[in-house]
Amino acid sequence: MRLVRFVFLAFAALVAGLASAEAATGRCFAITQELRDEQLPVRYVTLSADQVRITFVGHSTFLIESPGGITIATDYAGWAGFDVVPDVVTMNHAHETHYTDDPDPRIKHVLRGWRDDGKPAHYDLTIGDVVIRNVTTDIRSWSGGVEKDGNSIFIFEVANLCIGHLGHLHHELGPAHLAVLGVLDIVMVPVDGSYTLRHKEMVETLKLLNVRLILPMHYFGPATLQMFINAMQGTFPVEISPTNSITVSEATLPKSPKMVVLPGR
Repeated sequence: MRLVRFVFLAFAALVAGLASAEAATGRCFAITQELRDEQLPVRYVTLSADQVRITFVGHSTFLIESPGGITIATDYAGWAGFDVVPDVVTMNHAHETHYTDDPDPRIKHVLRGWRDDGKPAHYDLTIGDVVIRNVTTDIRSWSGGVEKDGNSIFIFEVANLCIGHLGHLHHELGPAHLAVLGVLDIVMVPVDGSYTLRHKEMVETLKLLNVRLILPMHYFGPATLQMFINAMQGTFPVEISPTNSITVSEATLPKSPKMVVLPGR
């Protein structure tokens, strides 16, 4: 069923002129680059080749650790945990809590999800055993209008898993967006219900994405989180994790969509 949906959406995007004409050979849509062969040191945890570790640092920042030792901090605003200097950081600029103009100079790859010239940001690169790309969406501007391509959904292909971070998503995703996003296994989703999508719209978006593991973020205390859980009632099961980290592989993902709450500051 997921394959049928994906083919249909890809065709819709092609008609709209928004999907790439290049054939995709990777498991995640539109990823074609080969992974580099060199072995990289494991820095924080020891993982088998099919595992990825995800830690909720707080707000919308997650630390992703690959089997080859690559570390990635999402929506990096200057903090990725005590004594952690990630190899890669991604950013969005809807609010200052999602980016920094002064990243640690030791960070090798700083990926900003927007451009100042009005053009969409574009990434499709391989860093160690991770492939990273992005799909831009629009955000509300401070003046009350719309800033086209102001947000990036970053997609990480690691350990044969496709992980998406929705960033500061302000609008629902149409067929063209879904097609270029491709099949996602894990998604990090903002659930505040006000600054980003309303709860009802976010639940509908998750239904369309049909991922197996949902990781909520960008909520302001237990009350906001509970409101989103209530909105999901009867749609997806919810599990509260006792720790802020989870180690997953393709084999250990839930069989059907499920939300796991990782506690964070």
